Amino acid sequence: MAGLSPQITNLVIILGMMQVSKRIPFDDPTVLNGVRGLYIASNVIIALIYLYIQSCINKKKDMTTLKYVEPPPMGSTEEGKLVTTTVHAYDIQQLRTAFRGQAMGVAMMAFMHLYMKYTNPLLIQSIIPLKSALEGNLAKIYVFGQPAVGDLKRPFKQAAGFMSAMQNGQAQSDKKAVEAAERAGRGGVKEE
Repeated sequence: MAGLSPQITNLVIILGMMQVSKRIPFDDPTVLNGVRGLYIASNVIIALIYLYIQSCINKKKDMTTLKYVEPPPMGSTEEGKLVTTTVHAYDIQQLRTAFRGQAMGVAMMAFMHLYMKYTNPLLIQSIIPLKSALEGNLAKIYVFGQPAVGDLKRPFKQAAGFMSAMQNGQAQSDKKAVEAAERAGRGGVKEE
């Protein structure tokens, strides 16, 4: 599955794990506790990956200035806002976003499992978030050591998907867009 997009492999994993989860006896407390343990272990591994990435970001502390034009919020008639930051601050912001997303996923899963008594999603949510954490741009740069060029060049491109088509586009870092935003006075204060 090396040549397939992450969305396609996620779909294949979800469909496969749905078939597997139908055959698992979740009414057996030992099996249920094992699946719960797998889910908890998966989230601990994700947290450790994010902590490792954070330590790498802080160790490198790349203070190179990064300028880009942030797209306006969906449905807004405003122009994009110029953002001037550093690579270090940008990476920390991206990591916080990823960690916040993971925490929201755990909260939703806790609600679904503990309150609504759904058990099948535990198995799927043990695999997909871990796969996503390892496929993230920061993991590619800091864990796997890939150079920050092409798709890994900051600002990161949003993954193409259903919701990205509805938004107003990607962050623009080309010189023409940045200069136009600077001339228009849509800038902000440099984040430290």
